[in-house]
Amino acid sequence: MNANSAAPALSVVIPVFNEEKRIRRSLEKIIGFLESRNEPSEILIVDDGSSDETVAVVESFPGADIRVLKNTTNRGKGYSVRRGFLEARGSWVLFTDADLSTPIEEIDSLIDDAAASGADVVVGSRALDRRKILIRQPRFREYAGIVFNRMVRLVLRLPIADTQCGFKLFRREPGLRVFRLQRIRRFGFDPEILYLARKRGLVIREVPVIWRNDEATKVRIVRDAVTMALNLFQIRWNWITGKYRDVA
Repeated sequence: MNANSAAPALSVVIPVFNEEKRIRRSLEKIIGFLESRNEPSEILIVDDGSSDETVAVVESFPGADIRVLKNTTNRGKGYSVRRGFLEARGSWVLFTDADLSTPIEEIDSLIDDAAASGADVVVGSRALDRRKILIRQPRFREYAGIVFNRMVRLVLRLPIADTQCGFKLFRREPGLRVFRLQRIRRFGFDPEILYLARKRGLVIREVPVIWRNDEATKVRIVRDAVTMALNLFQIRWNWITGKYRDVA
């Protein structure tokens, strides 16, 4: 896994915030998997103002092609993913959550689908085949996710069964314009980038992936759910008022 000798085929972007307890194990799995693929790749860790030893743990992996981007303050997951994508050099860019709720090996399913379909964006989905959910969320969170997805369909007319799974693959070149226009900085950014991708005419596919709930999620169900719902109307308003005019 060395991107110094050749341009990387794949960039893996991981936004992190106070992940010192989980990031070592996740990086070991990701590095091992990327090395087994035997093609140039890179990992970009975007630290969102962590106050623990997250960065020190990441920097303890000598020899691995890992770039660490540090936000001076906590800016949000959306901001961090955007920053990582704009810094990535791979032909394909995957962003994944630090907890690897979806195993890194599932990227093969996304890449295979993109190759077969010509997709520009492949979205990992928990909703297409719920048999692949090995550890479920608490019932209230699961219900809240279903309600949110119905709102996404209603407000944005976005025909995607699961916008919130943190495992998405983008073809870098067409994706750059999408991420440059992204405005949502926190958890509501997923519908925005998918909405912009659709408006840009990018081909979007959705693929079922294995997923395990992690109880240490950073999403606060009440406050963040309200903010994310309001973000949907913000996205729609931005489009109507021409704030995404470069997409057209």
